[in-house]
Formats: sequence, structure tokens, C-alpha cells
Amino acid sequence: MPSSHLFNRLAKWASRASGRPLAFVLALSVVLVWILTGPLFGFSDTWQLVINTGTTIVTFLMVFLIQNAQNRDTEAIQLKLDELIRATRGAHNALLDLEELEEQELDAFRLRYVALAKAARECRASDETDRGTPEVD
Repeated sequence: MPSSHLFNRLAKWASRASGRPLAFVLALSVVLVWILTGPLFGFSDTWQLVINTGTTIVTFLMVFLIQNAQNRDTEAIQLKLDELIRATRGAHNALLDLEELEEQELDAFRLRYVALAKAARECRASDETDRGTPEVD
């Protein structure tokens, strides 16, 4: 999949480059040049169309770059969390890869942890400890 690899490399580079101060200065410069050329073009419809078209195209492309970066970051975080769960004694390996479950299965896990949190808050209210690793059914 060379095209996928090329896209990933390009997306990484573009997302890093677009997040730098120089990219902001460049974008600001383009807008300032556009504003300054307004009187030269009589603030015409074509003059307005140039900035509208340019910003629309840039925005459209940035959506894909942002989504790609977000997907990579999310996947990396999930893998790190999975490794922490796997390496922690007493942790439930059933929690690995939760993001792949259906909504109903996630809701069942969520309800178990809501019950644990409620029990912990009740312990704190009665000066009992809310620490430890109670079992999740």
C-alpha cells in the first residue's frame, strides 16, 4: 500500500507544519494582502470570490488532515492504555480494546463502573476508605 504510506507521511508533515506559528503568520499575511488589494480591485465580487474559494479549499483539505492526526493520536493512546491494563496486576484484561465493542456492550461496562464509583462515594461519606481494587463482575 504505497499510496496509503505516502498519504500518512504527507498528512503527518502537513499537520505538523500547519500547527506551527509560521503557518499562522503565512495565513495572516495572505488575508492582509487580500485586504490591501481590495481597493485595487474595487472590492469586486471576483476579489471576494478569491478569498472565499481559497479558504473553502484550505478548510476542506484541513478537515482530512485533522481527522487523520486525530485517528493516529487516538489509536496510539488506546494502545498505550491497553498496555497499561495488560501490565497492571489485578487489572481486567476484558477492558482491553473496549473501543471495538458495540454500544450495548460498552453500556454494560459503564454501568459496572458507575456502580463502583457510587459505592466509593458512599464509603467516603461514612469515613470508610474508597481505595482499593474492588472486583468488577
